[in-house]
Amino acid sequence: MMPVGEHWDLSLRHLALDAISAARADSGGLRPQALYVANVLAPALSGQSHLGALLADFTGLRGVEASTIEASGASGGVAVRQAYLALTSGALDVAIVLGVEKITDKASGQVQAALATSTDSEYEAVHGVTPSTQAALLMQRYLYEHGAPKDSMAGFSMTAHQNAVTNPNAMFRKAIRHEQYARAPIISEPLNTFDVAPLGDGAAALVLARAAALPNRHDYPQVVIAGSAVSTSALAVHDRPNPLHLTAASQSAEAAMLQASLSLEDIGLFELHDSFSIFAALSLEAAGFAAPGHGWKLAQNGDISLAGKIPISTFGGSKARGDPGAATGIYQLAEATLQLQGRANENQVPNAAIAMTQCLGGSGATASTHILRRPN
Repeated sequence: MMPVGEHWDLSLRHLALDAISAARADSGGLRPQALYVANVLAPALSGQSHLGALLADFTGLRGVEASTIEASGASGGVAVRQAYLALTSGALDVAIVLGVEKITDKASGQVQAALATSTDSEYEAVHGVTPSTQAALLMQRYLYEHGAPKDSMAGFSMTAHQNAVTNPNAMFRKAIRHEQYARAPIISEPLNTFDVAPLGDGAAALVLARAAALPNRHDYPQVVIAGSAVSTSALAVHDRPNPLHLTAASQSAEAAMLQASLSLEDIGLFELHDSFSIFAALSLEAAGFAAPGHGWKLAQNGDISLAGKIPISTFGGSKARGDPGAATGIYQLAEATLQLQGRANENQVPNAAIAMTQCLGGSGATASTHILRRPN
């Protein structure tokens, strides 16, 4: 994982090179037969598409099968899903999945226009809807419908920033207090600064392999993908019967757990998509960890801390680590892998053996869920 931030001195291809090189070194030097690239914004912000061929060439993998996967913020998880299917089918033995975004070179207006393409262009973006205003509308509805206090989402931000303090890859490595959350400037009512994850340049890569292709090494436990699922729902928020129920998130979580023959009680940590704090609450509810309208209470009660009932954002999540767009799902899976391998250092969740990760596209129109487990 590359640190998320403003990498003025690195281009998109150099970010990708550093992430892939580090992942291959960590795997013992495995050479992939395919490269799956998760990216959303390069065509709009870097003027570059056809990333599969570009990055395979630049990273020393010329000749391998390579393609780009785009599913908004769920791109990383969807790319891993494609690699997983290729590996389990027997078509491949080794694959690399890369998530990469270069965002900070462009002005805010350009970035917001590019991000708005993840909404329904003809019915939402055309009226000025952006991901921030969508999240604000959802949070406003949540507070009204469930009678939650205005500061109900504070616990998610506070937990994320606390966990980021010891994460060298995080943009903001400083804890915040409730008073700071309460005084934060409003971005889009009722969202304040601490409800919104900061966008940053980033790249993360994973090496996936069939068991027979793994090197004979015992440095740390190999992690197994026990469940993998992707689901979709209506893209436009107004087309959803209940905009506060993330149908795709619920369906993909259920499918992944069924595939892994696990229940919620088995999950030791949950890396969810917290690009906006409201999505943390909605994701916990969609997965079944909390009843509708009660997700925020898990943060208030400390249940999402590293030693809590269901730890989330264990390295700071998008809120404090930074939001690397399409690479989010790859960061989540890499962080969950470190947890299961016991390599999370000060961020280690006690006795972590099974992890769930979930990334969302747009306001939840696409959801990709993976369950990882440490072999017995």
